[in-house]
Amino acid sequence: MYPEMISEPVAGRLKRRSLLQASVAAGAMGALAATAPRAWADDATVSLPFDNGVRPIVAAGTFPGKGEMILQRTRAPLLETPWDVFRQHLFIPNDRAYVRWHMADFPTSVDPGTFRLKISGAVDRPYELTLAELVNEFAPRKLAAVNQCSGNSRGHISPRVAGAQWNNGAMYNAMYTGVPLSVLLAKAGVKPSATHVAFRSLEQLTPPYPAADRFEKVLPLGRANDGDVMVAYEMNGDTFPLLNGFPTRLVVPGWYSTYWVKMVHEIEVMEHPGEGFWMKVAYKVPNNPTGAMTPGQKGVDFVPISAMVPRSFITSHVDGDKIQTGRTINAEGFAFGGNSAVKAVEFSSDGGATYKPAVLGKNWGKYGNRAWRVAFEIPKAGAYTLMVRATNEAGQTQPKIAAWNPGGFMYNAIEQINVVAS
Repeated sequence: MYPEMISEPVAGRLKRRSLLQASVAAGAMGALAATAPRAWADDATVSLPFDNGVRPIVAAGTFPGKGEMILQRTRAPLLETPWDVFRQHLFIPNDRAYVRWHMADFPTSVDPGTFRLKISGAVDRPYELTLAELVNEFAPRKLAAVNQCSGNSRGHISPRVAGAQWNNGAMYNAMYTGVPLSVLLAKAGVKPSATHVAFRSLEQLTPPYPAADRFEKVLPLGRANDGDVMVAYEMNGDTFPLLNGFPTRLVVPGWYSTYWVKMVHEIEVMEHPGEGFWMKVAYKVPNNPTGAMTPGQKGVDFVPISAMVPRSFITSHVDGDKIQTGRTINAEGFAFGGNSAVKAVEFSSDGGATYKPAVLGKNWGKYGNRAWRVAFEIPKAGAYTLMVRATNEAGQTQPKIAAWNPGGFMYNAIEQINVVAS
């Protein structure tokens, strides 16, 4: 049983008025050296379950604010959460949350005293906020949500596609504290002509990207103003690690993390959908609910990626486990519904021939992880495949085979664990 099924996800919480003081230390210690990581974890490696899957494991402290992580790339850093962390925590500790940056020249420190959040564009009253004003002058909201890279699990895609070959660790579930974007927009007074909202990071552009193509993500106004999207300043009751977006991060629950702009400092209300590289070229998927196409298919209509699809995982067992026949065995894991709540989780101990419903744990909200548990028995010795699938409130169920697209995005095939019974 996950401990978070019983208690709050973190033991201590910062009071809002102490956040700024706490952040000063976080900002001062958050400088990322421009050199390569200084040490491996005793030259440890991990073999991810796909071709060319051997990766180094970097020691705690190699990257600021980070524990032991799987190294996918040094600069800009791509750090994957080891699977054992998911087996222990429903809410992933801040120092073990995966990291994904696009460009190498992001800020290596941020001064919370001089940081400003700017709201402008098609509004009646443009304004700026200090971090202290954001924290202290608005009622805070807490929201549990899964942050998942669009390319999470890309290493399992077949035929293989370009990009970081992640296993399943480019995601994390956390409890965020912040201010709903709708509240910030209401203070500015959105003009009737507005249709979209753009978000810009302190992350900088370097070649091969043209200087004009700043890092900008754009949401339709209806999504941006729905009350769920927030500007967060805490993650699991503490400040964000620098590498996860300190001091403020956009949280777009239910959508892939490309929209979760780290170090967000500019919010512009617009009268058009944006023309930048990160919306018009990058992170595009076929225009259908699963993002599916066939390799080499022509004439495909591509659109910006948006809503996540449901996923579920087994954490009580791993490949190669030995189990006993004729006794009750508990299988456990977690699931999330993507852009809508988990409706059901089903478990199979016979390779998908039959499924039985699992019991769901505490509901932390429709966008977060939900633990599940089921009891099963294996009647006789042999090799067995354990499988789990989730269905969300929108009626989407995980497929047996993942959809393919050239970005390797939106992977959500049914997870399988091979065990031996004796």
